[in-house]
Amino acid sequence: MFFTTLSVQAQNNNEKTVQIKTSAVCGMCKKSLEKTMAYEKGVKKSNLDVDSKMLTVSYDPKKTNEDKIRKAVNDTGYDADDKPATPRAYNKLDDCCRKEAGAH
Repeated sequence: MFFTTLSVQAQNNNEKTVQIKTSAVCGMCKKSLEKTMAYEKGVKKSNLDVDSKMLTVSYDPKKTNEDKIRKAVNDTGYDADDKPATPRAYNKLDDCCRKEAGAH
């Protein structure tokens, strides 16, 4: 599997954007990840494209960073780029949200 991360400086110096390849497979995954990001300090907005499994997150670099965002994704039960999901969180996912379920 090929993982990519893209960091882009947004128009505003107070905002950066990162794209993270996840193991999300369905609309329920999208809802879970976007909800988690909404509660993450410094995150301004997020969007998961389920088809490409790419999570795009805009954030304030003074309040958080890419590693903390990836950790939040892992702690929700999903892989983040080359970092695997936290096993305990992954085991709590519904069966439809496990990467073995495939896209549906």
